Amino acid sequence: MLDRAIFALPGVRRVLALLASASALQALCIVGQAWFLATALANLWHGAPIPDQTAWIALFFACFVARQGAVYAEDAYLETYAYDRADELRQELLRKVFTTKAQVVWDNGTGSVAAAMLEGVDQVQAYFRLILPKITSIVVIPLIVLAFALALDWVSALIMFIMFPFIVLYMIILGRNAKDAASRQYRTFQVLSNHFIDTLRGIDTLKLFGAGKRHGASIFSVSERFREATMKTLRMATLSSLVLDLFSTLSIAAVAFMLGMRLLDGTAQLFPALAILIMAPEYFKPIRSFASDYHASLDGVNALKSIQRLIGAPDGSDHSCELPDWGATSRMELRGVGCSYDSHRVLENLDFTAEGFRKYGIVGASGAGKSTLVSLLGGFLAPDAGDIELGNTPLPDFKQDGWQRQIVYIPQDPYLFHATLRDNIAFYRPDASDEEVARAIDVVGLDDLVAELPCGLDTLVGEGARALSGGQAQRIALARAFLDNSRRILLFDEPTAHLDIETEMELKERMLPLMEGRLVFFATHRLHWLDDMDEVIVLDDGRIAEHGPLAELEANGGALGRLAAQTAWETT
Repeated sequence: MLDRAIFALPGVRRVLALLASASALQALCIVGQAWFLATALANLWHGAPIPDQTAWIALFFACFVARQGAVYAEDAYLETYAYDRADELRQELLRKVFTTKAQVVWDNGTGSVAAAMLEGVDQVQAYFRLILPKITSIVVIPLIVLAFALALDWVSALIMFIMFPFIVLYMIILGRNAKDAASRQYRTFQVLSNHFIDTLRGIDTLKLFGAGKRHGASIFSVSERFREATMKTLRMATLSSLVLDLFSTLSIAAVAFMLGMRLLDGTAQLFPALAILIMAPEYFKPIRSFASDYHASLDGVNALKSIQRLIGAPDGSDHSCELPDWGATSRMELRGVGCSYDSHRVLENLDFTAEGFRKYGIVGASGAGKSTLVSLLGGFLAPDAGDIELGNTPLPDFKQDGWQRQIVYIPQDPYLFHATLRDNIAFYRPDASDEEVARAIDVVGLDDLVAELPCGLDTLVGEGARALSGGQAQRIALARAFLDNSRRILLFDEPTAHLDIETEMELKERMLPLMEGRLVFFATHRLHWLDDMDEVIVLDDGRIAEHGPLAELEANGGALGRLAAQTAWETT
């Protein structure tokens, strides 16, 4: 019923020792409450005056306050510990995403990783906060209470001792069924998360092809599966809690019945009988509390397993390959390279060679594989066929550290971190001087933006802060590239796709100088960029239809000519 992974947490042994001490203190307070209250009631029954019981009542309240203080201190300590451990898991998962170049996202789906990162970590934090005190209290408190009950009345202690294993056994049986139901629910939730993200990504395409209603039915089906799994889990949790409460209540009733019968025939004394009646509910309370919270913690168990599986996922390749810096005489070759995503072939039999500081334009119709090829070159996607060779060094993929430290990736929507404008510009060069940052700003035309911001370069931008336009975000991405002149490989994934033509032409003047002295792969659907490229790669359905200098391809009138005609028709 417990996830053994919890015992491998950093510092968990010290935490369990402190919790065991707190549970022992609570158990002694329970016994003290029962002892002092039973003493006062027994004295009153035997005719003692009420004022004489003040000391016993005061001791009862002292034990009550001490017990509540122990509970409060335990909760406060666990809140901090659970938060720290959950934060460490989040950091490890983030580190995994970045060190594997997002391969873990490709393998498991954006929705699953995002759900684990956000909601999953919070569920794990709640799980740690719930389960750790339950582990210690279910062992320590009943043991101490039973020992004192045995000293007071061995018959009642025997009943309590016999009933406890039956409750544990039934709880184990229910726990296994509940665990299976919760696991199915969590897997359905992961499918729903991935489905939701994929729908958001493809909503424009769905509307374009009139597939919205059909896809809506698919969303409804996935949502219904999740609803049914959730209701099954809740139904099992409710019924099992009811039955466990019934068992505990019957056990306490059995103790009370036997004490009542023995009080009537004179074989039991009033004081021990009262003390036992007060301690009996507390004896069964830890296991009842564990059982009721067990179902609530199952989401945390599944989330913890999912996060640990993601963190422990293999990187997919050896990233330690030493590679020389890209230079004017460097050469990179792809032979028969292909890759798939979700069993769908997205690139197939790619053959081309890139040399020196040349600029390669990548064009093709929507869905031809332009962005996928850039993802492959950036190391975000690993090939499953063909050979890659850099100089005389064969590579399994482009995830190698020696390649990654040389590239600058500029996508359609550059990510702006929740940080100052200066920190966003100096992303690749955090040690850049103010003069270097100012020069980068001037080159990419960000002077007007800096002038209008309330705090200039110290203004917070990104999520939850100052919003910027698409053109301004692209300029920041270009400033990053300019600032780090050591990176000699530029990857552009349709960087002007969402910009109007006036903004694009203004940015083009700023971008072209940045491409000099670098290897450039520029994926675009706007063909005017090809005039500034040294070679053009035309993709068609994941294959290279043709490649070579622009003038040569235009003279052939092949795939590029057909693409140009189609583009001209679509824009009329």
